[in-house]
Amino acid sequence: MSTLTRKPETVSATTVWFDDSKLYVRLADGREVGVPIDWYPRLRDASEEARNNWRLIGRGQGIHWEDVDEDLLVAGFLKA
Repeated sequence: MSTLTRKPETVSATTVWFDDSKLYVRLADGREVGVPIDWYPRLRDASEEARNNWRLIGRGQGIHWEDVDEDLLVAGFLKA
């Protein structure tokens, strides 16, 4: 029996921004993904300054917000 397996897609971010209701991520391949900020209460309730204090981790595969102790995987935005 043969089983074909597909290598998981590596997704990485290049930048992050917010508006009043969404968190947006620009991916390295040029796509932009927006998800409701309500999905992430720590980010929703954080100040604008804390939201904008993010850094990419894992070569862009994750995003970390030091001020609110939040880490998100970029691939998770594509599964939503």
